[in-house]
Parts: sequence; C-alpha cells; structure tokens
Amino acid sequence: MKKSPRQTVAAIDVGTNFVSMMIAEITAEGAIHPLEDVWKPTQIGRDTFASGQIGSSSAQELCGTLKSFAQLMKDYRVKHYHAVATTGIREASNREYVLDQICQRTGLKVEVINNLQERFYEFKSMRDSICDLHTMSEDGLLLVSLGMGGLEIFVYNHGCLQFTDYVKIGSLRLRELLADLERVTLEFSAVIEEFLESKIYWLDSLRQSKDFKYVIGLGGELTSILKLGHADQLSSDRHFLDRATLEKVYALLKNMTPDTIIGRYQLHRNEAEILLPSAIIFRRFLRATGAAGIQVPQVSLRHGVLANLADERFDTSRKQEYINDIISSVRYLGRKFGTDETHSGKVEDMALRIFDYLKPVHHYRERERLYLQVASILHDVGKYISSDGHELQSGNIIRSQQILGFANRELAVVANIARYHSQVLPERWHDNYHSLDREDQIMVSKLAAILKIANALNISHHSTIEQIDLDVSGTEVVFKVKSKGDFLLEGWSFSAHLDFFAEVYGLKPIIKHKG
Repeated sequence: MKKSPRQTVAAIDVGTNFVSMMIAEITAEGAIHPLEDVWKPTQIGRDTFASGQIGSSSAQELCGTLKSFAQLMKDYRVKHYHAVATTGIREASNREYVLDQICQRTGLKVEVINNLQERFYEFKSMRDSICDLHTMSEDGLLLVSLGMGGLEIFVYNHGCLQFTDYVKIGSLRLRELLADLERVTLEFSAVIEEFLESKIYWLDSLRQSKDFKYVIGLGGELTSILKLGHADQLSSDRHFLDRATLEKVYALLKNMTPDTIIGRYQLHRNEAEILLPSAIIFRRFLRATGAAGIQVPQVSLRHGVLANLADERFDTSRKQEYINDIISSVRYLGRKFGTDETHSGKVEDMALRIFDYLKPVHHYRERERLYLQVASILHDVGKYISSDGHELQSGNIIRSQQILGFANRELAVVANIARYHSQVLPERWHDNYHSLDREDQIMVSKLAAILKIANALNISHHSTIEQIDLDVSGTEVVFKVKSKGDFLLEGWSFSAHLDFFAEVYGLKPIIKHKG
C-alpha cells in the first residue's frame, strides 16, 4: 500500500493575550498530528486597547518569543508555516512598524487577518472536532466566537449558514474599557452586564424569528470556565457546559478579584482577568436561546490555520464544505439587500460557465473563480440604495461588508469586479481600482469582462438561456447561445461589451444565437 504523503508545518497565532505555535504533521487526507504546542503571554492587547499602540517593551518581548519559535521550527525542519495576527496587532496604530521589526529580527512574515478570517480558521478546526455539526445546523444553531477584541455571531438553520454579525466587544476589550469603573464599584459584574446589553439589545429579537436548539462557543477562555465548573466533579462532559454549571461559575467569578482567581486556581493573570467578562457574555447569549447548554469543542485558531495549510498543500476533499458556507452566507447577504435572486442566479451560472471555458486563456484557478461567483451574486446589491449608478453602490456595499474567510484585499477585488459589471470601465483614476496592485487590477478587469457578458445575456430578465458554449479559435472566441424568447435586447447588450472584452483578453467575441 502506498504511504500517504506527510509534511511538517507550523501555525503561529500572534494573539491579543497569548502568542502560540503548533508544529504538526499534515497528511493528504487533511489529518493533523501535533508534534509541539507552545505558548507565552503577551501584553500587546493591553497596550493596544489602553493607548492605541504597542509599546516598545512589548514589541521587543514579542520579537524575542517569535525568535524562539523560529528556532524551534528550524529544529523540526519546518518548510511551510503560516503566522497570523489578530486584534492586538490589527488595531494598533503602529502595527506596520511592529510587523517590520518582527520580520527583521526573526525572519518571520506575519499576516494580519480580519475577524471573519479568524472565525473561518476556527470553523475549519471545529468541523473536525464536532461529528454531528450538520444535524445541529439543520435544527437551529447559534455559534458564538468570542475573541479578546470582539465577538462574531453565526446563525445556522436548515443546514446552511444564514446570518453573521460582528460586535466590537471582546472579553479583554470589555475589561479594559470599564477598568476605571471597576475601581469604584463593588458591583462590577452588573456594570459589565449593563454595558454589554447596550451593545447586543437586539439579541432577543433574533430569537423571535428563529429558536436555537444548539449553541456552540469558541474562544473566550471557555475551556477554563468549563474546568472551573467541573472542578469538584471526578467525571463530567468536558465538551459541554450546561446552564446550571455556567450559572455556578458566574456566581463564583462575580465575587472574586483577578488576584483571588490567580491564587485559587493557579491561572496566569492574562487569563484570570478575562474570565468574568467571558462568562457574562456566554451567559447572555445562552439565555437568548432554548438550548440546554453550550457545546465547547475546545479548538484554537492555530488548529484551524493548520487545517487550512493541509487544504492548500494537498487540496483536500473537505475544502468544498467551506466554500459552501461562504456561498451560503453571500446569498443571505444578497437577500438582505433585496437582490433579484432569479436574475443573479442566471448571471452567476453563465459567468462561471464562461470562466471555465476560458481557463486555458486566463489561467485562473479556484480562488479567482470564487471571487467571480461572489461578485455575480452581489453585483446588483447597490440597487438597495439607488437604481441610478447602482454599480458604484454595489462596490461600496461589498467593500463595507465582511465575507467569511475573505481577507480585506480579497473584499476589494470582489467589490471592484461588481463595480464594473455594467457600462462603467476600470480607469486608473478610480481610487478603488488604483489602490489595487497591478496583478489584481488585471484580474479584476478579466473577471469583470466575464461578468459584463454574463449580465448582458440576462439584461431583460425575460430571455431564458438554455445553453451557452464557447469556442476559442485563433484570435476569436465564439459564444454559442441557445435560448427561448426574444433575444433582441440581449444581443444588443452583448455587443455593447465586445470592445472591453477584446481589449482585456486579446480575443474578438462573436455571438451565434439559436432560438
């Protein structure tokens, strides 16, 4: 039997409260076999939330930690790694300087990821640890991912991701924001609860539209809360926090100072200080559901980064599951802005079909295909604001959203593709286009040229395209279209976009229609 290929890789999480690294073996099937898991506390989050920037001493300490991580990777002969940074660095005004210092002193390149990228990696890890996730998502699932700087909310129903939202209230941020009040009141937990309620008052209205049978909690030291709740039990479910246990932990923590928690439970201060706000946040979300408790998969960002490395290195079969989640959330976003789903669906199908036919010409792969698909679904969202010049509004709306697993650069690419789906052409003096690097500008133009053609072929919303085939020959590309109904308007609209397509691809488009 042929042995499955393996690679030794590393995932580094430059977190807000801790810096951690996991070195593991990954296989072609996507399995992860940890070899080393190390972590060290950091002050970068405290610096950022208190003063808006990372102090020099914290930056030096961080570089020292990462230098030791880099040496450990050399010892394991790691060739591929992914280092990511979250809120602590992301929101620091001097983040570029700190990232440069890290690169110069350690040789490591750290990517600053946004909130939904962070959650996406955690999803990848979660899928591997919860075997009945699909059943839970069918029956109604609320997933709460609590970070140091904010929390992300995901709503699943009928097996699909239907809603996401981000609230800029994390466990450490909450404590730092209200630190002055903690010194002058004995009811600090009540102050936290009141402030939290001002930010998530809409939560109960969410339950009115759909109840949740299951709740999954990620982050927020939920594992430590679970351990505190089960400290006096010899045997218990280490992956489920029931309502009574959470209430017990909350009652315990609200009357204890961080110093008392440190002394009694031998926890690090960074962890002890966020336990109370974390318990309050999860308690509030659980109260808004009909769930018996919170599922605690005990996954980490670095697990998800490793899973992503496995998917990229070996192109695993599970990758499609994550793409399905992305597309499901994008369709929800389209419905939120009242798009014509029938029209956008037809445009999406034709755009992807054209993309696939032109692969030998443009040489783009799965990720670029996904950009085109998302832009096709959302190309008309700007009509929610104004029908006149809606393509500009579409780009603005997409740029202001967060799409699961998409980096900020990728959002800008998708926004630009949608921006140019109609009559307007990309121009160097357009700020949204000019801000892209050269390769992304070319990609946007090529994918927008496809979207223009696909949209043109459904411009009347009445003609039914039954079949579309492409034949690339020499300097021409022939679009063979078979449809029902009057095709006059579609033919006219198609001709309006010939010049841009020819300019971008160097191929003259010709249409052959069969009614």
